[in-house]
Amino acid sequence: MVMEDTYKIIIADDHPLFRSALQQAVQTAVPDAQLLEAENVNDLLKLLELEREPDLLLLDLKMPGANGFSAFTHLHGQYPELPIVVISASEEVSVVQKAKQLGATGFIPKSTPLQQLVAAIQHIIEGDDWFPEGISFSAQAEEDPLAERLASLTPQQYKVLVMLNEGLLNKQIAYELNVSEATIKAHVTAIFRKLNVKNRTQAVIALQQLELEPSPEDNEI
Repeated sequence: MVMEDTYKIIIADDHPLFRSALQQAVQTAVPDAQLLEAENVNDLLKLLELEREPDLLLLDLKMPGANGFSAFTHLHGQYPELPIVVISASEEVSVVQKAKQLGATGFIPKSTPLQQLVAAIQHIIEGDDWFPEGISFSAQAEEDPLAERLASLTPQQYKVLVMLNEGLLNKQIAYELNVSEATIKAHVTAIFRKLNVKNRTQAVIALQQLELEPSPEDNEI
């Protein structure tokens, strides 16, 4: 990462208390950083459309519009130059390994003490990766075809897919996104083609394959 006078860092997390902890850690690690926040994936997508060149994204895996790596893979595909650090209460080794495989710059468990959180952010800002100690990663990670297909969706198509996952009808999605129902039908057709599926059920299943199982730590945040 190129050193600049002012860093623009996005914190995307729906938990106010942990968002506050991240703010404190970032401000300690990078005192002059410009902090931007998003509480859900939809707001994050809007923010990224406005802020063309943020320096870092701290992304919670579980917040409205995301449960797992679906949002991460889409964002990594749309903004390949943007370093994304996964923030998660799900600390299983397989989850950390998956984050690394899909291209995360780092993985910070929500249980990380503040001092270590500050150190992790400093490492990342200096251009290094940061992952919890004691986790082994395969030398050559296998490509994930589903993640690649999901990454190919446009931001609007991803929003539509998330709403399909929530069980909304085309007319409801059109209302929420303030577009015509015909536009939504066109997006749905494109989603089916890009994900290589034939119907809504298969599209939703594809999205859910990148989700995480409920973690007991989630109730503690």
